[in-house]
Amino acid sequence: MTTNALRSNRLPDEADEATAAPAAALEDETFAGPAPDDAALRPSIVDPQAGIEPVVAPAASLLRFITCGSVDDGKSTLIGRLLYETNAVFDDQMEALEKDSKKFGTTGGDLDFALLVDGLSAEREQGITIDVAYRYFSTGNRAFIIADTPGHEQYTRNMATGASQAELAVILVDARKGILPQTRRHSFITSLVGIKSVVIAINKMDLVDFAEERFEAIKRDYEAILPSLGFTDVAYIPLSAKNGDNIVKRSPNTPWYDGETLLQHLERVEPKTFEADGGPFRLPVQWVNRPNLDFRGFCGTVASGRVKAGDAVISLPSGQRTSVKAVWSPDGETSEARTGDAITLTLTEEVDVSRGDVLVAASDMVRPVKTLDATILWMVDRALVQGGRFVAKIGSHQTPATVRSLDGSFDIHSYELKSANALLMNEIGKVTVAFDRPPVATTYEENRELGAFILIDQLTNETVALGIVTAIPQAASASTPSGPDSANADKGVDGLKALWYGEASGDKAATSRLLKLRGVTAAVLFVLAVLFTMPVWGALLLAAIDFAGRPLLYALIDRTGGRDGRSAKETKSSLLRDGEGI
Repeated sequence: MTTNALRSNRLPDEADEATAAPAAALEDETFAGPAPDDAALRPSIVDPQAGIEPVVAPAASLLRFITCGSVDDGKSTLIGRLLYETNAVFDDQMEALEKDSKKFGTTGGDLDFALLVDGLSAEREQGITIDVAYRYFSTGNRAFIIADTPGHEQYTRNMATGASQAELAVILVDARKGILPQTRRHSFITSLVGIKSVVIAINKMDLVDFAEERFEAIKRDYEAILPSLGFTDVAYIPLSAKNGDNIVKRSPNTPWYDGETLLQHLERVEPKTFEADGGPFRLPVQWVNRPNLDFRGFCGTVASGRVKAGDAVISLPSGQRTSVKAVWSPDGETSEARTGDAITLTLTEEVDVSRGDVLVAASDMVRPVKTLDATILWMVDRALVQGGRFVAKIGSHQTPATVRSLDGSFDIHSYELKSANALLMNEIGKVTVAFDRPPVATTYEENRELGAFILIDQLTNETVALGIVTAIPQAASASTPSGPDSANADKGVDGLKALWYGEASGDKAATSRLLKLRGVTAAVLFVLAVLFTMPVWGALLLAAIDFAGRPLLYALIDRTGGRDGRSAKETKSSLLRDGEGI
């Protein structure tokens, strides 16, 4: 049997069935009845794969990457050619590709390798990629998971979805057209989701006669926008995806290029990511496993750090302390789990933990937050305006949320933030989001799982935006003390200002309202003092003392507690924030 026959996985056709018919008839004639019941008399079943060790690539050698760029830059063709050159295309797939190339192909009489990836009928009819297509292949040095993402502006959301799980991006540029707006947008989104390593694949070099001048010109144009992006490892490779130049083997058409081929670079690169196994332990709870009365387990995927039996943990947002009784993996109880492991934890105490809560190490300082600053990609055709109400999902936590402020949108050509009163489809902007039920969140750079979120339309359940947490205001932390105790910890002028402004400290809008309210109160007191025949200078002094001293008096009362033992903050407040009860 030949190698090609072994690789082929097609079903037998009618001719095969006809050929097999005599053999089947002979088998029927010699049929001697059912197998004996005695197990010792039954013939043993031989496993054809017995003794063969499965080929499994080590986890450290796995690379997840995407192809992105503008429409018609050759992303799907590149992946198809890469699969073909690495012998990852089966015989039946080649037969189908030959037929489909004649029916749907856009390369004349040649094979259209894009059809290996673009499988939707709409993709083949229009000759564009719409959905994210994942393909898998491996070489002797590494295993790969490729995400082919669409280049059309209408499907930018799909590109962002594919990029969110990638470690490296291959950004294609058409050698004839150079850098286009969608190339810039995809580069910005790639940087936004934390990808540090990119390959700028300058494709279709065969259409510009493999001119070195054209390659260098595009390279200079892309280097001009690099300072606005967060890439730390950038490689430039000239290639032709259609003909296979510099894909696997070095092309004789580019004697002026002495760098690596695309496959060589993918096999050797060690991309930098945000994932850090040494961070504090954090586990967003996805499900409470309660199979019987004697077992209550909290299931989820470890977002960061490590955990083992006996570790002290805190359940957020409740703040209850406990310790880990046991760690369970899909294979049973295990001694330790680390970042990326899907586990079930059992705890020593019966604490109230449900889906959406986060179990963290006792020493971790992360806390629930009321507001956060974020960069978002708006993904629907209706505009986002300030004050919009949505459902936000961070990790496994869902809560109603409000876009409190729209701080601007990014110019896709210069990457500069400009003022805006609305975000249109596929625009990227900066916002401040407030939550009704504060979730546990960090910046995206600190942790991908707890630093990214989506916004969902409350009526249609449509995902309308994805967000990356860029900063968490100090005043937004749900567990950060905002009363006089924390203010007294500050020294000098800043401490007095925090004490005087109280909960409005750090919020310009709240500070302005507070000043107006206290000014009106002092003015009313001045008028009343004059009406009661107090001298004008005395009335002014009384109003000034009231304006300056009332906040300090409130702080003193809040510090010592009221007659019923509760603080003034618990009994009365003139300032409420989003998410607080009244």
